[in-house]
Amino acid sequence: MRMRDLDGKLALITGAAAGIGRSLALELARRRVHLLLVDIDEPGLLGTAAEARSPGVDVETCVADLCCPDDLARVVQVARARDIDLLVNNAGVAYYGQTHDMSTEQLDRLLGVNLLAPIRLTHELLPTLIEYPCGHVLNVCSVAGLVGVARLSAYNASKFALVGFSEALRAEYGPRGLGVTALCPGLVRTGIFRTAMTGGEKSVPRFPNWIQASPERIARRAVRAVRRNEGLVVPTAAAQLVWGIKRLAPRFFERMQRVRRVKRAPAMPQFARVAISADEVIPPDESLRRAA
Repeated sequence: MRMRDLDGKLALITGAAAGIGRSLALELARRRVHLLLVDIDEPGLLGTAAEARSPGVDVETCVADLCCPDDLARVVQVARARDIDLLVNNAGVAYYGQTHDMSTEQLDRLLGVNLLAPIRLTHELLPTLIEYPCGHVLNVCSVAGLVGVARLSAYNASKFALVGFSEALRAEYGPRGLGVTALCPGLVRTGIFRTAMTGGEKSVPRFPNWIQASPERIARRAVRAVRRNEGLVVPTAAAQLVWGIKRLAPRFFERMQRVRRVKRAPAMPQFARVAISADEVIPPDESLRRAA
């Protein structure tokens, strides 16, 4: 069933301190949705809450690390005491680098925040969400949940799983009135990759602004998807293009993935030859005669 009227509803949003989570909080607040905001970043969380508060909109915050079982249990306890209408699983972290360079701690944190926390929150709050005829779960996934790319294997795994979880949840509880949306944007101007965990890579590649969507645009599209009860939403043209290429030409997409830039060592000029030993310097013409 569609959640057409958002006025007066209560939404729990994880990862609300910045990026898409912050923009979603502000967009929902403009529609007079009450908010329960969760994030590990307390200053950022309080900043979002202060901006979202307005007459007729109640905003509550909960500082928590969703990778910590005790913190996650506390969020569940706070949420259970309220009548949650909309659960937004948005919090996420990224790892960029070769998979074998990833530490066990990095892997555990990524899967804990990106996958286990959304599943746990959804599981614990399902009785409340299905009690009302228009409860909804919005899982902020990624085009990385539809298309696998190099150096993002763990991030891909978490997002692929979240898309699958969303699809299965929609099939199971859709007939009972629960709406479920998997939102899969492409590159968005957030800090997730700027602050990504890394392995052997020195830094995460930077992407031009023109190819990145604004979090405000993604938030508006997400709210529309909730109101329409859309299942899978790929809101950006670039993401749709990449996903389309993978589906229509998988072998071509795989070849694209294997393309690597090979740095060639500059040719060493003849006059730059160095000494064979510490005592002898070979002039360029003499070195040529010796080589002959």
